[in-house]
Amino acid sequence: MCGAGIVFFFKKINKSVMDAMLGFAAGVMIAASFWSLLNPSISMAESLNMIPWLIAFVGFFTGGVLLFIGDKLYTIFNKKVSPNSFKNKRCLLLILSITLHNIPEGLAVGVAFGSLKYGLDGVTLGATCLLALGIGLQNFPEGTAVSVPLRREGMTRTKSFIIGSLSGIVEPISGVIGAILVLKVRYLLPFLLAFAAGAMIYVVVEELIPESQTNKRKDLMALFTLIGFSIMMILDVSLG
Repeated sequence: MCGAGIVFFFKKINKSVMDAMLGFAAGVMIAASFWSLLNPSISMAESLNMIPWLIAFVGFFTGGVLLFIGDKLYTIFNKKVSPNSFKNKRCLLLILSITLHNIPEGLAVGVAFGSLKYGLDGVTLGATCLLALGIGLQNFPEGTAVSVPLRREGMTRTKSFIIGSLSGIVEPISGVIGAILVLKVRYLLPFLLAFAAGAMIYVVVEELIPESQTNKRKDLMALFTLIGFSIMMILDVSLG
């Protein structure tokens, strides 16, 4: 919610500023795709005696293909092609990818706390609390990654903030589900994490980076992508 609130600092839609924030959002999502999703997916698959590379590949590719299909279906059903239709598609893909990303993160926290109850090996209260804190802090730039691009597409600041905040509501809900169904969900988590990563990368490559690069200062937009990536990487790595 705090990250989504950044949108209130943008009173006017300045194309260069908004393109820069779009590039920033792309960097955040790329970093989150690896350190928040793919890397934990591989680690969990190893700990559960699965085939790490296979789980990561199937999940990642499936997530990307799902958004690819959704992209094509949207174009088919929305036969009247107009500037607004492309803007709406970008908004929908962005919201969907971030929401999909938050579901397995919430499940991961829920499973961690649920594992304490079942006394599963390698789970401690301190590590679980740090995990919850880390994911909570990581959500700050992710909220910005949703609300600012929506503002760029012409939404009001209030609506952009609300949607950016709502994209994170699935996290506590999925956390409760993860805690209740810990023994069942923990075997699905590696796939779900990789699935969300694939969805996010598709949106970044298909929509965010190409759109940010329509700006005359392409080099500066690319720099903001590096900044977004770096900030998210530091948060993910430092907070574990």
